[in-house]
Amino acid sequence: MDRICVKPELFVWARERAGLDRYALAASFPKLPKWESGELQPTLRQLEAFASAVHVPFGYLFLPDPPDEPLPVADFRSIAGRETARASPNLLDTLYLCQQRQEWYRDYARLAGLPALSFVGSAGIEDNPVDVAEEMRSTLAISVEERAEIPTWTAALRELVANAEDAGVLVMSSSIVGNNNRRKLQVEEFRGFALADEYAPLVFLNAADSKAALMFTLAHELAHIWLGESGVSDVTAGQVPRQRTERWCNEVAAELLVPMEELRTQFRGGEPLQESIQRLARVFKVSSLVALRRLFDGRYIDETMLWDAYRGELARVRELDRHVTRGGDFYRTLATRAGRKFACALLASTLEGQTLFRDALRLLGFRKMGALYNAARELGVTG
Repeated sequence: MDRICVKPELFVWARERAGLDRYALAASFPKLPKWESGELQPTLRQLEAFASAVHVPFGYLFLPDPPDEPLPVADFRSIAGRETARASPNLLDTLYLCQQRQEWYRDYARLAGLPALSFVGSAGIEDNPVDVAEEMRSTLAISVEERAEIPTWTAALRELVANAEDAGVLVMSSSIVGNNNRRKLQVEEFRGFALADEYAPLVFLNAADSKAALMFTLAHELAHIWLGESGVSDVTAGQVPRQRTERWCNEVAAELLVPMEELRTQFRGGEPLQESIQRLARVFKVSSLVALRRLFDGRYIDETMLWDAYRGELARVRELDRHVTRGGDFYRTLATRAGRKFACALLASTLEGQTLFRDALRLLGFRKMGALYNAARELGVTG
């Protein structure tokens, strides 16, 4: 039986890159310890199965040395107060897919004669977050009063996404890589990212998070678009990021969703803190953590009260998130995962003969032509 020569350190690199230990792979690859020590080499079929299991491009296993895989955009993440290390294959593959989608839409927009979007990169980090938030609110047609009338956080998020797409931003939201339900995205690793571009600005939201938390993440990533800076974020409402860019984007996002002037109007003196937090969260359709932080920003509570309440709210929110069910109709979910704006443009272009079917299938993660036609019908796209 022919064996394939692979350097032992590449097996170790691929396994660690996927965040797995030998025990996790022992059942499927009992000879992995010998591959890693160099005592034995795998067959072609074994190597292909291993590459698939650890989500590494097959060709990488034939490199002379483990490759360096830095994030293709700035890394603004900080978890538990520490800068993050290597990105997981799931995050990398999600980023790569979104970059491919952005590249396609950029070419589509230029060919269609769509204008460049003036708001991309229109703000600077020295600008007052209140002024930038006001400009964003105007561009995105956001009304605090109207949002207060929306019954649920899900509906409020859906409306904010629609407003962002109407303004020209591609918004994609998923809790998995592509359409692969076995490859889950972890909120502990990242909550969202922004890819700035004057023709195809793109925001991706990690939908493993709660709807209320996603509101703040979307606002935060939109601030990155206004700043003109691409990057991956770990947005944590209530905490103060170490990096200046993230602090500024948090301030803009907070003012966008919960304008201080409106907060002062809504505040009720003498109301118990917990009641106030929950009421304001309902009014502004944000998480209780955002409402709590804005009460601190408005100097209605001191730092001790903030962190005492923050720890309790964080535990409560995490417990609620454990019981959230996700999923739904595949084609309806597609409009969220790939973004309605992007999906409709791609499907229309494909049915009109401007884009190859194989490219559309790849960008949407479909394997069969029938799925593409079904998606077009469900989204109301005609050629």
